Amino acid sequence: MNLSRLGEFGLIERIRRQLLVGRGVRIGIGDDAAWVENPAESFLITADLLIEGVHFNLKWTSLVDLGFKSLAVNLSDIAAMGGTPAYAILSLGIPASFATKNIDDFYRGINALARPSGVYVVGGDTCVAKNLIISVCVTGLAPRKPIRRDGAAVADDIYITGTLGDSALGLKLLRGGRTKQEPKMVAKLLARHRRPTPRLTAGALLGKEQLATAMIDVSDGLLQDLGHICRASNLGAVLQNDQLPLSVAYRALAGKDGTRHALIGGEDYELLFCSRPSSRDAIRNLSRRARVPITRIGRCVAGPGVIVVDSAGSKIALRTLGGHDHFKNQRPGRTRAGNPTLL
Repeated sequence: MNLSRLGEFGLIERIRRQLLVGRGVRIGIGDDAAWVENPAESFLITADLLIEGVHFNLKWTSLVDLGFKSLAVNLSDIAAMGGTPAYAILSLGIPASFATKNIDDFYRGINALARPSGVYVVGGDTCVAKNLIISVCVTGLAPRKPIRRDGAAVADDIYITGTLGDSALGLKLLRGGRTKQEPKMVAKLLARHRRPTPRLTAGALLGKEQLATAMIDVSDGLLQDLGHICRASNLGAVLQNDQLPLSVAYRALAGKDGTRHALIGGEDYELLFCSRPSSRDAIRNLSRRARVPITRIGRCVAGPGVIVVDSAGSKIALRTLGGHDHFKNQRPGRTRAGNPTLL
């Protein structure tokens, strides 16, 4: 059945039946606004807008994966502030030709991440559109003191969770039609691109124990996102190129690209944070409890800018120190961003 036959209110009822009515939700989907309890003194709020042809291509992705990732990128923002996600508002602009099965698949992807993350979709809006448009807003419970970008100090260590560059390299292989080489390795890279893991446990522990002085999630590329911390904290950074954590699949397939995708690729959604040198043992312990590798990759220094050095301490010349910028990366007539985008 197409949406043009089902109608808006039939669609809303179909969506409502798929979603859980969660803890603390007094009124969910079906009224003018949601009504939820507030168990904390303050909330974190984040939102993302995803547009077909700019952030994703439906020829290359499933609606299930798209639903999963649409929520994941918002949960990652909550994790980057040290918070715990609670509720989501999801609004969709949908082509009338869409089959209802497509929407069912999209919400299957949402539920695949929402349920284990303790997130409840409590409302939103729907509207007809020429292309699929996804708007997600997530609220989260804030720790006593959310982790901002402006708290780093000179001599702080710089850490990253997980591995870097998998998403960008996976998308490059997909666009280049090179997905048949070493299929198991390629599959691992594409899985990281299609279904990133928001580091909720690590972020919440860092927030609760106040071990991070500054933090951000890596969405636009390591160098660019570290640059945001440096500018906010009024300092610089030195990264050790040989310390960047790279997956087995990345090392097998990166070839002459080396660490390029790890430095500027983006869409890893790992947590990049700074911490005092005195907290190194505590960070190692936190890594075990969160069950995610955490690697020390550099240090904060006086003076502006981010530089990358090799194992001998020599500066590595980079063709670009930038990451993705939604507007600067666009040229007239170009609809796809220069940075890796949703599939």
